[in-house]
Amino acid sequence: MSENAGHAPAARAARPAPRGRLTLSSLWNDTGKRAWLYQAAILSGVILAGYFLISNAQDALARQGITTGFSFLGNQAGFEIGERLVDFESTHSVLRAYQVAILNTLKVSIASIVLATLIGLVIGMGRLSSNVLARTLASAYVEVFRNTPQLVLLIFCYTLLTKLPAVREAISLRDIAYLSNRGLSMPWLAGDRAAWLLLATIVASLSLLWPVVRWIDRRRFTTGNRQVMASAAGAALVALPALLLAVLGPPLEVSFPALRGLNFAGGTTLSPEFLALTLGLSLYIAAFIAEIVRSGIQSVARGQLEAAHAVGLGRFDTYRRVVFPQAMRVMVPPAAIQYVSILKNSSLGVAVGYPELFNVNNTIVTLSGQVVEGITIMMTVYLAISFAIAALMNLYNKMVQIRER
Repeated sequence: MSENAGHAPAARAARPAPRGRLTLSSLWNDTGKRAWLYQAAILSGVILAGYFLISNAQDALARQGITTGFSFLGNQAGFEIGERLVDFESTHSVLRAYQVAILNTLKVSIASIVLATLIGLVIGMGRLSSNVLARTLASAYVEVFRNTPQLVLLIFCYTLLTKLPAVREAISLRDIAYLSNRGLSMPWLAGDRAAWLLLATIVASLSLLWPVVRWIDRRRFTTGNRQVMASAAGAALVALPALLLAVLGPPLEVSFPALRGLNFAGGTTLSPEFLALTLGLSLYIAAFIAEIVRSGIQSVARGQLEAAHAVGLGRFDTYRRVVFPQAMRVMVPPAAIQYVSILKNSSLGVAVGYPELFNVNNTIVTLSGQVVEGITIMMTVYLAISFAIAALMNLYNKMVQIRER
C-alpha cells in the first residue's frame, strides 16, 4: 500500500493531457495558430475601420442631401468621350462610360507593356554588348529616362506630337500610314466586328499555341528529333485566326487611310493623346526593364556560356536555349511589378486629355456628385486588373521554370 501510494503522485504528474482538448494556452503556444489569430485580428480591425469610415461618410453626405449608392450607374452620362473602342453617346448610361474608360485603359496599358518589353529587351542586351558605342548608348538611355520624371516625359512626348505637320503636310510612311499633329493614320480592318473577332481568335490561338510549343520542346529533348505532327499542329494553331475568320466571320477587308478634305478617311487613327501616353509609359518603364534584363542575363554563370560555345551553339541559340531559360527565373517577378506600374501610371493620361479610367471617373464624379462610389469603382477596377496581371505573370513564371528531369 505504501509503495503504491508513493508512486501515485508521479503517475498523475506524468499523465498526458487528453487529446483534442483546445485551451487558450495551447492556441497561444502554437506558432501557426497564433499567426492565424494575428491575421484574424488585423482583418477584423480593417473591416471595422472601413465600416466606421463608410458610415461616417454616408451620414455626412445624407446631412447634405446627397444620395448614396450605385444606382447612378443607370443614369445618362451627359458627356461625350472622344476616343473609344465601342459605341458611346452622351445619352448612354454611366455604366457604359465606365466600360469605355476601362477599355481605353486596357488598350494603352497593353500597348505600353508590349512596347516597353521590346525596347527594354534591346537596351538590356545592349548594356552587355562588346561594342563600346552600343554599350554607351544603352547606358545613356537608362540613365536619362530612369532619372526623368514620368509626367515630364509624358508632356514632352505630347508637345512633340502636337508640333508635327498638319494633316495636308503629313509625314508619309511609304504611302501606307501618315503621321501628323492629329495622330498616326494607318490601315485597319473595315468594320468593328471583324477587328474584335480577329483579336479574340489571336488570343485563343496564342493560349493554345504555348502548350503545344512546350510539348514540342519536351519531345525534342527526349527523342532528339523534330516531331513532324507536332510542328504541323503548331502551324495549324498559328493559322487558326485566319481560318475562323474565313469560316465564321465577315469578309476581311483592309481599309487604307486617304486624305479627304481636312482629315484622313478610312483606316484608323491613333490620337496624339494615345501616342503620347503610350510613348511616355513605354520609354520610362523600358529603362527599368532593361536593367531587369541585364541583371537576369548576368545571373547566368559564365561557364554556361562557355559550354554553349564549346558545343557549337551560335549566339542566337545560346541566348535562346541556355541564357534566357535560366534568366527568366530572375527576370519575371520584377518585370511583373513594372507591368503593374504601367497600368497604375496610365492614370497620368489625364494630363494630356486621354480618356482613360481616372479621367472619365473625374468627369462622372463631378457631374453626379457620387465621390465615394466613383473612387470605390476606380480603385476596384485598378485592383482587379493589377491582380490579373500578377496572376498571369505568376502562371508564366511557373511555365518557364526549369524543372529537374
